Amino acid sequence: MSSSADRTVVVVTGANEGIGHHMVRTLLDDGYRVAGLDVDVTNLRPLQETHPDSLRYHECDVTSDEDVQTAIDAVIAEWGQIDVLVNNAAVLDFGFFEDQSLADVQRTFEVNFFGYLRTIHAVLPHMRARGEGIIHNVSSGVGLVGNPGLTGYGASKGAIEAFTKSLRLELQNTNVAVTVMHPRLAATRQAVVLGYPESQLRDPADVGRKLARQIESTKPVVYTDWVTKVGLAVAQRFPFIVKRGTRRFVEDHDAASRMDTR
Repeated sequence: MSSSADRTVVVVTGANEGIGHHMVRTLLDDGYRVAGLDVDVTNLRPLQETHPDSLRYHECDVTSDEDVQTAIDAVIAEWGQIDVLVNNAAVLDFGFFEDQSLADVQRTFEVNFFGYLRTIHAVLPHMRARGEGIIHNVSSGVGLVGNPGLTGYGASKGAIEAFTKSLRLELQNTNVAVTVMHPRLAATRQAVVLGYPESQLRDPADVGRKLARQIESTKPVVYTDWVTKVGLAVAQRFPFIVKRGTRRFVEDHDAASRMDTR
């Protein structure tokens, strides 16, 4: 891959807000050409006005085969290449498993898992033909250690972890790299509803910026920072820490359930 940032084309899904949006902003500031994909592009429009030559946005629902293929084809048609794909689009619906329907979980997987697969299906032949490329799949620590109230979300991220490892092995003899990105817990619109203490939530701009600065990394796992890396390692090694830290979610749910049965 060219080391010249202004020649590199990056596609980011879930680009309208949160970590994905701040990745886009940083990449633009660093001279990359960026295509932002999202169902809502309200926040991307003004960015294109200030970066008319380096930003394109596409209204794209990653649960739609047609939307994804149309967006990817448009990027290639205009810029001739896609060097990096960042699969970031996700939904996080807090709710205990017994309170959710199968349709709720299926919707989560359609975005968080199959949405990733759709974009990779659309981009991978192009990268294989060019003989280079990087695919980043944004994951979550929940997919590794769990979290009460996030069974569907955690399962979808756990599936991404396994999928990425397998795809990386399949492509080991090519110059197409596949990674998982682990962002630090950030105060995004979806995450704040979880009720974690503010001290545990990072600024999405900071998290997005740090991930963007590693956009050309081909390491199997890309972390926001050493704190994220160490924190996940400790949580996996000592599960009781996760159990203790999330106990209040279970207690609140149990209390609400008792109230409902009265």
